[in-house]
Amino acid sequence: MNQLTGNARTTGQRHAPCRGGRLLKPMALGIATALLGTLALPAAAQQAAAADAAPAATADEAAEAQTLARELEALKSSYAAEVRRLRDIDVRVQALQARLAGKTTLGSAAPGKPAAPSNQTPPAEAETYAGTQAEARQSIKPQRSVEDVLQQEHALFNRPLTLEAGITYGHYDRRELTLNGFLALDAIFLGNIAIQGIKSDSLTYDFAARYGVTPRLTLNVDVPFIQRWTNYQKGGAGGSAAALAEENTTDPPHVGDINASANFRLFAETPSRPDVVLTGGFVAPTGRAPYGIDVRTIEAGDNTSDSNGNNDNNFVRFAVPSQQATGNGLWAVNIGASAVKTMDPAIVFGSVGYQHYFQRHFGDVDTSPDTTTPGRVELGDNFTFGAGLAFAFNDRTSMSLSFVDKIVREARIKIDGQASQPIIGSLGNIGTLNVGLTYALTPHLTWVTLLGVGLTPDAPDFTLNVKLPYQF
Repeated sequence: MNQLTGNARTTGQRHAPCRGGRLLKPMALGIATALLGTLALPAAAQQAAAADAAPAATADEAAEAQTLARELEALKSSYAAEVRRLRDIDVRVQALQARLAGKTTLGSAAPGKPAAPSNQTPPAEAETYAGTQAEARQSIKPQRSVEDVLQQEHALFNRPLTLEAGITYGHYDRRELTLNGFLALDAIFLGNIAIQGIKSDSLTYDFAARYGVTPRLTLNVDVPFIQRWTNYQKGGAGGSAAALAEENTTDPPHVGDINASANFRLFAETPSRPDVVLTGGFVAPTGRAPYGIDVRTIEAGDNTSDSNGNNDNNFVRFAVPSQQATGNGLWAVNIGASAVKTMDPAIVFGSVGYQHYFQRHFGDVDTSPDTTTPGRVELGDNFTFGAGLAFAFNDRTSMSLSFVDKIVREARIKIDGQASQPIIGSLGNIGTLNVGLTYALTPHLTWVTLLGVGLTPDAPDFTLNVKLPYQF
């Protein structure tokens, strides 16, 4: 029995832990489930709160993205400016190093003394912001096309001598209608029409020279030769257009008024300031003056009257000058200023000028070949202003567009023994729109073309100018 009891105890001791394990497992599962539920509730609450805050977060991110985009654009602009500045400085350093290297190579040591060794290594022909040394030397010089624009619209100071030959064709056509009658039904004119017209074609041959005295001063001289073809027409003498007279005149080339001037660079161009040049000069009256030129009388038609003394007005008489003037006949001085600013790829320029004529006495100011009338002539001063822009397409080609206006004051004439009186029709406003093209033919020779279109009645209908400046 003891054995049985012992076995029973032994068996009871073995099964007791098993029953305890079965009781603990359900308890552990319940506790774990409770803990997971407790943890899941905050997570779900956080997801719900994130879902509710998503629209607000998206709006904030969009605003932040815009702010960052603006900051990025500002940094890009600043970076581009710094890169340009760095390139400019590197170009200058390379150019100075090249000059120093050239001087060191050309220099020789003193007799009897060896040349001192240099610790400085010659600048290598490695690629930098400016490229090689040869590219650096080339980069510090402006483009050839830019120089051509400056030569035509401003002034150029880095050339010792420039010789220029040019030819300008101009066309002028004016017709005046004199009406004597009235309009019927606002459409049909009842009466007589008198017609007077002048057509003029001219060629001006220019020879100019520009000499660079210093990097800030140049001297210029321009000698023109002028040739004209003129057609005069007149009809309707006495209010009738039945008769018409026409006369053509041709004048051989004759020297015009010689112009001499000087350009002085007041300010050189900087990133914030344009290049400013002052100009002063004078005009010498070397051309043929328009005063005292004799006229020829042209007649056409029949000047006879019938038995009643009536004339059918088929007769025309008018006078034309025997030769054309090629100058103003007076000394003049002029002063002006021009400015140029490079705004890659455009070049903006502008100018103002003033010209004053001095009075001069002539032995004959009348057009009649039979009389001599001495007197004094005073031409009106004129004021000129203009502006434009140019584009350098490449190193050899550029194109410009500009507007120039010249306002002329009234002229006066004083015949000896009489009071001074104004010259009718001497006031003028000459406005011109110019389109230019330059092309570098060779390293020294440039082709320049300029087309001018008259915008006011006092301006020529159009002008076409071709110039060939040769730079030494």
